[in-house]
Amino acid sequence: MRRRLVVGNWKMNGGLAANARLLGRLASEWAGAQSRELAVCVPAPYLAQAQATLTGSAVAWGAQDVSEHRQGAYTGDVSASMVAEFGCRYAIVGHSERRQLHGETDSVVGAKARAALDAALVPIACLGETLAERERGETGAVIGRQAAALIAALGADLARIVVAYEPVWAIGTGRTASPDQAQAVHAALRAQLAAAGGANVPLLYGGSVKAANAAALFAMPDIDGGLVGGASLDADEFLTIARA
Repeated sequence: MRRRLVVGNWKMNGGLAANARLLGRLASEWAGAQSRELAVCVPAPYLAQAQATLTGSAVAWGAQDVSEHRQGAYTGDVSASMVAEFGCRYAIVGHSERRQLHGETDSVVGAKARAALDAALVPIACLGETLAERERGETGAVIGRQAAALIAALGADLARIVVAYEPVWAIGTGRTASPDQAQAVHAALRAQLAAAGGANVPLLYGGSVKAANAAALFAMPDIDGGLVGGASLDADEFLTIARA
């Protein structure tokens, strides 16, 4: 059975006081259930706070990125083993903002996923096409290429990851892929991963997920949950999404 998973990505947001209120609400109000999980991926400076607040609760936590390198002269980078010491379960790799703003290639994303697994973290590997690529009819080719890089990097360990489809044109724009549009990409991605031994890899949808559209998206047969951006900063909104 594939598990259900909703992950909050705070991006570069947060503050100690606001975090305490949000994390406290999640810890006290999310009961969890078998095969149904809630997690938050917070900025690296707040990992210790997430660990202290969420330990013993049903909410997991993780990092928003990890280096592909184990250690060395990489000023500003944070290794997977470092974040693992804060009790993280997850690490996002290859988010579209990292690909676009920091020039991360498919091979770098694959290497980061490998590094996360080697540190006993579950990588949440992000894939997605731009609006221009969608309008040119290249969605399938782009997603297929990005998934192939993960398959090549991980081999038999592919089954240990989570994959998030996040159409770049729907991130932070208020635009959302329709449930049918998202399902079509998820179905093709599922088939590609299944052929490589990843039939049960959880597939998340990310791209302006809100309480108003979560239930319709999560009802699709190949959408196992969501990677939630801005809405994860509001406890009421985020909990409503998770309960969908």
